[in-house]
Amino acid sequence: MRAVQPGSAPGRSAPLTVPGLLSARAATDPGAVALTVHGAGSLTFGEWARRSDAAALGLLARGVRPGDRVGLVFGENEWVDYAVAYCAAQKAGGVAVPLSAGLPPAELHRLLSHSSAVCAVHGAGRSVPPAGLWTATLTDLADPGGLTRPGAGVPVQPGDPGQILYTSGTTGEPKGVVASHANLTFGCSRDARHRPLAHSRHFLHAFPIGTNAAQTMLVNALDARPGALTLPRFTAARFARLIESYRAGTVFLVPSMAIELLNARVPEKYDLSSVLLLGSTAAALAPSVAIALTAAFPRATIVNYYTSTEAAPAQTTMVFDPERPHSVGRPASGGALMISDGEGPVPPGTAGEVWLRSPAAPRGYHRDADAPGAVFRDGWVRMGDIGYLDDDGYLYLLDRESDIVKSGAFKISTLRVEAALHEHPAVVEAAVFGVPHPVMGSAVAAALVCRHETSPVELRAFLTGRLANHELPTRWTVLPSLPKNTAGKVLKRELRTLLGTPEGDDAADSP
Repeated sequence: MRAVQPGSAPGRSAPLTVPGLLSARAATDPGAVALTVHGAGSLTFGEWARRSDAAALGLLARGVRPGDRVGLVFGENEWVDYAVAYCAAQKAGGVAVPLSAGLPPAELHRLLSHSSAVCAVHGAGRSVPPAGLWTATLTDLADPGGLTRPGAGVPVQPGDPGQILYTSGTTGEPKGVVASHANLTFGCSRDARHRPLAHSRHFLHAFPIGTNAAQTMLVNALDARPGALTLPRFTAARFARLIESYRAGTVFLVPSMAIELLNARVPEKYDLSSVLLLGSTAAALAPSVAIALTAAFPRATIVNYYTSTEAAPAQTTMVFDPERPHSVGRPASGGALMISDGEGPVPPGTAGEVWLRSPAAPRGYHRDADAPGAVFRDGWVRMGDIGYLDDDGYLYLLDRESDIVKSGAFKISTLRVEAALHEHPAVVEAAVFGVPHPVMGSAVAAALVCRHETSPVELRAFLTGRLANHELPTRWTVLPSLPKNTAGKVLKRELRTLLGTPEGDDAADSP
């Protein structure tokens, strides 16, 4: 989700590094605020450069060497220190491994071990589970404590690895994805004339550390014209209040946040007229949600970004179009898109595997061998989704490969069923998935968050005519909230566990 206007091309420049971007901004805009964390402080480009220099020297004094992995364990209210530590790790020649402090200790230990991190830099007052490494805060690194400081940092090249980021793990164990500096900084420029989001003074997000969306926001903070504004913990009211008070021109969110904003009726309580660009990522926006956003943000262009941790900076972008409400768009920023049957491209209108090709140096897995061509193949990245292209090259997603419900002779798209459910006035959120069935193999199940009580009979009647009979859910449950990971993606495996015991058709868990 690079911060480029839909349909625009990034400024052309020689490959850059993340520390190089920071040095350039610190030289030209030392007093400009790069990052503001609501309620927790701010950071200018000059401060970012000075503090990361000091921390990089501290890492080198403690033995970090080029290529060493440096775990970064910070909470969402520690974005300022996290941004400093991220650049410090790279200035020392290391590979930054961003990890949320909110992860369970066992999972944090596993990821630090898997990444082979030699150390972990963490927020003040936090502890890091033992993983055979040393730990330090930024304050510790700024004070060498008698250790000998090297004279300078380590030169970093665009092709050097700069980051290992772990996938969301919604369909299995998280995998570490390695990105080079050239990959991370693709589309960025030292030329101020090419800075994106020029219509804004601030761009706002509430993405948690350790997610691909958050990493994009960090690079945007280095490259975009406006300053980054971060909300440590998302609530609809806080987010809307920041839009109003800062007159934010650009906001980035995920669909679940959009739904919360709409459900809280924030347009009736806050002035959102400053927003000119609203970008959504992590999952496709249901058409009914996108339509409601156009009403809630009347001056904004609503854009859906489609990418993955493995594929970035490859992405498709889609300015919401009522004529194509289900599309996630076309390739942006020099990337490419292919629908494949496993052997090669298929014609428009034919469903197949979705592949994106990065316009930058491709990413790859750390330590996890990719079965030949399973995910990464000749610069192409398999997205794990099934979709098709129309005659104009617009992409339509049918489902995650792992989520398609195979019921008897039918293959059912859960995204299509979810979109229909979102049209019901009582439905706030919907997740559709398959559960075992003794005759059909799988049955369609739906988990809902509702504004008011409704019944499976009413819901099935509403869906009749919108969906084919075999697409109608036969299992239902209404929950106070849907289980999600830190990136805001619904964890359907937990819902399958909840409703996974085979029962007769039309079984329902009452609200």
